[in-house]
Amino acid sequence: MVTLETMRKIALSFPETSEQPHFDKTSFRVGKKIFATYDAKKNLACLMLSPINQSVFSAFDTSIISPVPNKWGKRGATFFNLAKIRLDLFTDALTTAYCNVAPYKLTENYKA
Repeated sequence: MVTLETMRKIALSFPETSEQPHFDKTSFRVGKKIFATYDAKKNLACLMLSPINQSVFSAFDTSIISPVPNKWGKRGATFFNLAKIRLDLFTDALTTAYCNVAPYKLTENYKA
């Protein structure tokens, strides 16, 4: 299980990341680009992955990780059920989302 506090701690550890409101959700951004949001009502995170990374993470278990069912989902927006996901898997996904959105110079230390 991952809490908002855990998500916040990981997200804000990335360079030049900020936390800002996004409608009724919490968003994590690098510059002006959102790489993750948190929906408190549903206890879901939405991460901005590439479509390929979305496919890889969703293959784990679609009851825990699944594409957003709209045009954003086709672009890589992916729901993560925070009540069920393991911390290590979520950390990998959040890092991937950050690297997907952040400028290359900020991601060099996170890419394998």
